Formats: sequence, structure tokens, C-alpha cells
Amino acid sequence: MPIPDDFQVAKGDSVGLCVVPDLGISIATVSDRWTIPCASQDEMRSVVALLDEHAPRWTWWDRTTSDSLVRVGIAVDRCWDVLTVHRLLMGGWRTSIAEVWAALNGLDPEQIPSLGQLGLLDGPVDAGDLDVAVRGDGHLQPEWVAGAWASSLERASVWAQLAIHSAAQQHDTITQRPDGQRCLSTARSESLAEFMCAELAYGGLPVDVPEAERIVSDAAGPRPRTYAEEDEIRAVRDRDVLQHLSAPQPVNLRNPNDVKSMLRREGLDVENTRAWRLEELRGSHPIIDALLRWRKDERIATTYGYRWLDDHVQDGRLRGEWSSSDGAAGRMTASAGLHNLPTEMRTAVAAAPGYRFVRADLGQVEPRVLAAVSKDETFITATQADDLYQVVADQLRVDRQVAKLAVLGAMYGATTGESAHVLPKLHKSYPVAMGMLDTAAEAGRNRQTVTTSGGRTIRTGYGTGTDGDLDGARSAAESRGRFARNALIQGAAAEFFKVWAIIVRRRGRPLGAEVV
Repeated sequence: MPIPDDFQVAKGDSVGLCVVPDLGISIATVSDRWTIPCASQDEMRSVVALLDEHAPRWTWWDRTTSDSLVRVGIAVDRCWDVLTVHRLLMGGWRTSIAEVWAALNGLDPEQIPSLGQLGLLDGPVDAGDLDVAVRGDGHLQPEWVAGAWASSLERASVWAQLAIHSAAQQHDTITQRPDGQRCLSTARSESLAEFMCAELAYGGLPVDVPEAERIVSDAAGPRPRTYAEEDEIRAVRDRDVLQHLSAPQPVNLRNPNDVKSMLRREGLDVENTRAWRLEELRGSHPIIDALLRWRKDERIATTYGYRWLDDHVQDGRLRGEWSSSDGAAGRMTASAGLHNLPTEMRTAVAAAPGYRFVRADLGQVEPRVLAAVSKDETFITATQADDLYQVVADQLRVDRQVAKLAVLGAMYGATTGESAHVLPKLHKSYPVAMGMLDTAAEAGRNRQTVTTSGGRTIRTGYGTGTDGDLDGARSAAESRGRFARNALIQGAAAEFFKVWAIIVRRRGRPLGAEVV
């Protein structure tokens, strides 16, 4: 189907886009709107491809459009996601189209109407009123926010145009900031990263299913056919630990207090039962090794077992929800184990036939990012070496491990431990980098916002009062300070990573490569 004859936009111009499955697409600029019926997904792909030859910056409200495009096999390289940009500018994660609209138009967020809400002085709702997206009080119609915009292509074109106006307001806000150009680049890269998250969620991670089932079977036993079999397999796993007790007794291995009492009766007095604590006792008693082994098997059995495989692995792909920002420092996050797959499970991650994985090692990335965003010339020089920590160690005249802990401690706000005495030397050798961290920490302690190098707002004023508890207040303030100093660097690292990822995504496409 040909594109509209009067569709004339220059490269980079904003064009609103709404996808209405089974109907077609609607597009809009500030002054014009078009509706393009599409009878099939192939036709929709052809239309968007023709429109994309004009190289517009596709603009939409939220992830809904990204998901719709990805489902029909459409990839874009320039976009503006209004909700994603709002999160960048305002901080946090929880928001909605109605809240963004209210914020952009100076409306009271407490007065945002909810679906089905009727004021005491309101008359009956006329069905015709729902053809108007914006209410008389300036707020969006809740029915439109809930999806009524997709009931026709004409409505969708209005919705696309409202997104264009909202994006223009965001653009103006950004360009008026002192860091406007950099923040504008971040808004664009964050929007495309959110689109990439839609691709990651839809495409999934290639998994060798037989290998995954073998790993689960080794840890959790055979797939149970009944609940009774599941209980018996679990009891066998427990007996592998309990058989090492000097006197048989019932113990709930899933209760840390029970485990502490069990170990105490065996002459092993531990402060807690965390894995690293038990690792220190490895070899001291057979029950320690058995307990550590049990924990790994139990984690796979309960979190990454047969139910996990059934729920999240289909067609040889592990799929979970992806987000371009976790709401704090802006990291990409994922569900279904995509971010914390146990080491034992990772051999099941295997490239699909005809592909191979390309790995990028991001070791020592956060201190390198600290050097870059602080512009500390001495610290930047240290990053030129393969091993940054060794350069710092030589500079401070301490062991490498102590230097590493000191650098990480400075970023995470640690002030105790064996590296604490090195912190004054670190401040003296790298005053610009350390000064930037200290400034962020002070802002956090005072509940002030912190801004990353890319312009992301990081809120630190969360939490409740301490009701006159001075010690509690100090502790809460220090916690906010630690969060702020790390979020400043973690956020910048996330921004750099997303830019890198979307560049790899685009340059890899001619090779048939995909980011998974």
C-alpha cells in the first residue's frame, strides 16, 4: 500500500506512530494526521519500511507500540518513548500516560480521573464525549488511557498526535537545561534501549533444552509425576545433609535458625548461615560441604527447576520481561532468571544453529566510568592500563587487593575494613573523582536529587521519618549518601552500556546478528 502523497518529513523529524492490530497504523505530525489501513502484518511491515525511508524519529507514548512493532517483525533505529523520557527526567519508575500528561500540562496529579469515576456534579457520560481524548478539565479521558484510543484508526491518529505534542514539550524542557545536548542524546538512546528491550523479551535467549533438563535433573532429581513424588525427592535431598549429623534429629534446612542450631550442636558456632560464611568452614566437618552442595541443588530445584523450564522456556528460548530502567540508577533489568542464572545453569545457554555468541568483558567498568565522568586526569591515566587496580596500588603503595577494595569502597560508601586507612591516600591522589563522589553523597544525605552525566534524575528523598531517633536518622542519612554516590556511577555506566548495545544492534544487522 502506498504511503500518503502529502507525507513529507525531513530526516530526524518527529512522527507520531500508533499501531492498531488487525486495522493498520496511524501517524501524525504536529499539524497533520494520517490513517493507513493494513490488511496483514506483511502489509504493515511494508508501510512502515516505506515511511522509514524518510528517516523520521518515530514517537509514541510507551512500550505498547514497541511491543506491537516487534511482534510483526519491524525494527526501528530512531524513536522517542514519552514515558521512558519522563522517567529519565523525573526519576523513579512508576508512572502512567495520565501522570505524564498531567505533569507536562501543569495539572494536579491528585485530580487525575480514574476509569468509571463520576464526580458529584457530573451529568451522565455521553458516549460521544469519548470521541474526545482530552476532558474539559484538561486531563486525558481515562477510557483513552485504558485503550479506547485503539478502537479506530482515526482515534489512534489523535493519540499519536498527542504523543507528538508531549514529546515536543519534553524536548523543549531538555534543551533549556545546561546539560541539554547531552541529555537529549540520552533521551534518544534510552528510548531506543526500551525498544531493544521489547526485542529481547520477544526473541528470548537461546537455550539447549536437553542440557537444561539434564542440569535440573542432576540437582533436583527426576521430574516428579505427583506431589507425593515431589515430596519424596525433596526428602532424599535433605537426607544427603542430615546423614552427617552425629545424632539423628529432624531439622528444617530451609529455616536459617534451625540450621544455626543444627551446626551449633555439631560444634560449629556461626554468626549466620550465609554461603560465604559457610565457605570459610569448608572441610571442617562433612556436613558443611553437604550443606553447601544442598543449597545449590535446592536453588535450582525451587527457582530454576522443572516449573521454571515449563513457564519460561518455549521453542528453545528463555523469555522474560525486560525494562530499560530499574527506576533507581537506570540499569536494564530482566525477569525469569535472565540476570541471575546460577553458574551451574549457564552451560545450557547455547547459540542457535548457525550463530555464535560474541562476549564483551566489562571488567572494572564502574571505576573506568568514574574516571570518565569526573574528568580526573590522573585517574583517567590509570584507566589506560589493562589492570586499573594495579596502577592505583602502585600509586598508593599498597597491595592490589587493598587498592581494589578502596576504589570500590569509595564508590559504594564503605568506610570500614582493611582498605579504610587507604581512603585518605585515594582522595589525595585522585581528588577530582573522589570529590565528585563526596558531593553526591552529601546531596543524598540531604535528600537532594543527583543527576547522572547523561541527565538522569536520581531521587534520594525516599523513606519515612525516624520519630526523634537521632541514631536512626543518621543511619538513614548515611544510607542515602551511599546510594547516591553509587547511583551516580552505576547510572552513568548503564547509560554508556545502552549506547554501546544499540550501536552493536544496528551495526550487527547487516551480518544477520541479533542481541539476545
